[in-house]
This record gives sequence, C-alpha cells and structure tokens, in this order.
Amino acid sequence: MTAAVLSIVTLGVDDLARSFAFYEALGLERCTSSQDEIVWFRTPHSYIGLFGRDELAQDAAIEPGGRTAFGGVTLAINVSSEGEADEWFERALAAGADVLKRLEKTSWGGYSGYFADPDGHAWEIAHNPSWTIGDDGRLVIP
Repeated sequence: MTAAVLSIVTLGVDDLARSFAFYEALGLERCTSSQDEIVWFRTPHSYIGLFGRDELAQDAAIEPGGRTAFGGVTLAINVSSEGEADEWFERALAAGADVLKRLEKTSWGGYSGYFADPDGHAWEIAHNPSWTIGDDGRLVIP
C-alpha cells in the first residue's frame, strides 16, 4: 500500500476569477491543465485547486451552505525566518487578504499570524525556530 501523501487541497470559492488573481498575486505557479471550472496551482510538494464552492459541495455530496463561521481548518505556510514571514504576510495583504491576526511572537517561541483569502479560508504564516526548512523547501518537523 502506498503511503498517505497529501497531494491536493481544493478550496471552494465564490468567484473563481477573483480567487485565481489572489493566489497568482501570492506568487503561486498556475498549472497549464487549469480549466474554466477549476484552477490548479503547483506548490513544491502538493497542489492547490480552486473550484466553485457549491460545485465542490455537490462533488463531495455535501449540502452547500455558502460561507459560514470557522470550519475548523487552517492552511499554513512555514518559513525559515521572521523576516520571511513578514514578507509573505505583506504579499498576502497586497494581494487582497484580510488580516485575521497580525504576526506576533508566540508563546511557543515562534512568530505567527493569520490572514483570510477572498473566500474566507484561513492561512497561517509561521516561523518556528525549532523546525527546519530543507533545501527543497519542505518543512521538517522532528
């Protein structure tokens, strides 16, 4: 049996063109296989898909309900320094993100903040000095 590898995170969005522009402004690489109804972005070890919120709910056989309160999921970009975290956070704000929590020193010795993409998906930008980022960009959690 193949090991479980997170390969794709698909985000349900309200406006595909707006969300595409946001993630492109973050600097993510769009895949050429993107279509009118779904847009794919390549990250170093996985992909992010953007798909209409109601269509994604239908595909998963879930009752669509639009944007609701916090759904218990955040996505994270871990970086190798506080300065890099600042750069990513500013890039997100320039792309149109809403601040959920400004970057700050954390109780666990790191540096972290949260923003929401145009559809309310929560993203954390974090630097944890106890973790390393490999040469390939992959986070290494001991």
